[in-house]
Amino acid sequence: MPIITLPDGKNLTFPNKVTGIDVAEKISKSLAKQALVISVDGELKDLYFEIDKDSSVKIFTSKDQEALEVIRHDTAHIMAMAVQELYPDTQVTIGPVIENGFFYDFARKEPFTTDDLEKIEKRMSEIIDEDVKTRREVWEREKAINHFKKIGEKYKAEIIESIPVNEELSIYHHGETWHDLCRGPHLVSSGKIGKAFKLTKVSGAYWRGDSKNEMLQRIYGTSWASQKELDDYLKRIEEAEKRDHRKLGKEMDLFHFREESPGSVFWHEKGWALFQKLINYMRSRQDAAGYREVNTPEILDRQLWEKSGHWEKYGENMYTSETPDEKVFAIKPMNCPGHIQVFNQGLKSYRDLPIRIAEFGKVHRYEPSGALHGLLRVRAFTQDDAHIFCSEDQITSECLEVTNLILDIYKDLGFENVILKYADRPEVRVGDDEIWDKAEASLLEAVKTSKLEYSINKGEGAFYGPKIEFVLRDAIGRDWQCGTLQVDLNLPGRLDASYVDKDGTKKVPVMLHRALFGSLERFIGILIENYAGKFPFWISPLQTMVIPISEEFNDYAVEVSKKIKKVGISSAVDLKNNNLNYKIRDHSLAKIPVLLICGKKEVDSNSVTIRRLDSNKQENMDIDQFLKTFSALNKASSN
Repeated sequence: MPIITLPDGKNLTFPNKVTGIDVAEKISKSLAKQALVISVDGELKDLYFEIDKDSSVKIFTSKDQEALEVIRHDTAHIMAMAVQELYPDTQVTIGPVIENGFFYDFARKEPFTTDDLEKIEKRMSEIIDEDVKTRREVWEREKAINHFKKIGEKYKAEIIESIPVNEELSIYHHGETWHDLCRGPHLVSSGKIGKAFKLTKVSGAYWRGDSKNEMLQRIYGTSWASQKELDDYLKRIEEAEKRDHRKLGKEMDLFHFREESPGSVFWHEKGWALFQKLINYMRSRQDAAGYREVNTPEILDRQLWEKSGHWEKYGENMYTSETPDEKVFAIKPMNCPGHIQVFNQGLKSYRDLPIRIAEFGKVHRYEPSGALHGLLRVRAFTQDDAHIFCSEDQITSECLEVTNLILDIYKDLGFENVILKYADRPEVRVGDDEIWDKAEASLLEAVKTSKLEYSINKGEGAFYGPKIEFVLRDAIGRDWQCGTLQVDLNLPGRLDASYVDKDGTKKVPVMLHRALFGSLERFIGILIENYAGKFPFWISPLQTMVIPISEEFNDYAVEVSKKIKKVGISSAVDLKNNNLNYKIRDHSLAKIPVLLICGKKEVDSNSVTIRRLDSNKQENMDIDQFLKTFSALNKASSN
């Protein structure tokens, strides 16, 4: 006689074992119609899962994220089912849910085309209309391996062979014949998926993500609970494509990449100007907040990385070199150990704390070629890194200082919608539980004291301490994880950091790891996409372009540009032999915010005609007034 406890604390009693459908029907008929999946004692299950003991049960509908992920998982299965019906020689491999959608990897000799995607979508829609039923079976390991080998699914058989012997193997059937290995859960039938789905693209993917293996074909798709949500998402995707920083970076002449150095940025003049503007802005904010800027070596002896624990955790992603005297060095993947070496120079007292050390440090981390993505995923990048050495009773106040600084800087850069995510200890970590308890409690106290909304990422902390992630929401609703704040009670002790306390004893300082942009390269990619390349005037890499309407006015244009530069506004002059409309179109494509046109009228009145980006209106302004007006715009709002 299982007793079912609902989220509101209410209990339902049943005479025999019961399914999720039974529970939903007992609550209300309308809920039973809307129910898609349940959780039993916190674990997601199919609606027809049988509950035979007292359990806490929650029922999810299409309004819930948990149900949406199951909808996407079912859509992936129905896609694979449609593919194998239309193209019988195709093998399926894996088909997980990802953010905003799903994908499935297929082994097929012929490449999928856009026309194929349309055919697959049409067949998927038919399968959904047929409302084919779903059922789950548990198979013995050998039976599953032999079965999939027999039907020519060698990849599926290989997956099963790699699953631990003691793990249950569940097979989900959709309709009478199509089935796949899957943990589930799934919807009761294909009709529950609805029609709010779309196949979006095809790409290549190596089997098991290893470039030494065969190349498969990956079909991506998206699925939503309603047509409106799908339409809104597709509009966001269309807008995102227009804002792609790789495309805009080329149009604006900011940077490029080359195969000779994959994952490393070749900055052009304007891109580097933007990079330096961000560094100078950050430097001024850090100086005001009491940070001491340092610079540490990019190459350090392997022994230091072993002592810090990074070698064990990140060794396979570190670039290494062995010298003729057989010493192994590694290019730093992060700045933390170097900053501790700076702290360790000279005796430190409790009166010196907190000590805030900052660095714009270049770091290198190996990323698989397939994971590289413009500025957003690189192998060489610059961290706006800082480490704060403080006492335990200073943790909360320092964390609040950092949080306020980060939020203020994001606001200056146009990001006011910021989400905090608190992440606690991961499974693989250094340090004992007592130290972790103390670190987690201190950081969580700071999060709560900030009065900001936050979510908890269970088990997602750094290997040396818990952390806060600062997630930005951009102009088209996408979330980007940028800044981090981590409390570390482990690494300073491992690298012999200490200070003399009030009682004359040596104590190990707490170390707060802090990054505001995270990676400057990645943050610039985010900025480009957030503003679609149309930066605020104060951070635009080239702020003004002076355009004489003919050669007769070249000298005047050059003098105007010199005056603009003298007040700290970047400027260039277009003296090319092209007509005025061409020049305006060319510089507008490059997203230069202000074009200054010079002709006879402007020379006679010592003025310029201003044309702002994305505006057809023109405004004539005296040069001195222009310099005064735009100098006021040439700084962040909080400076």
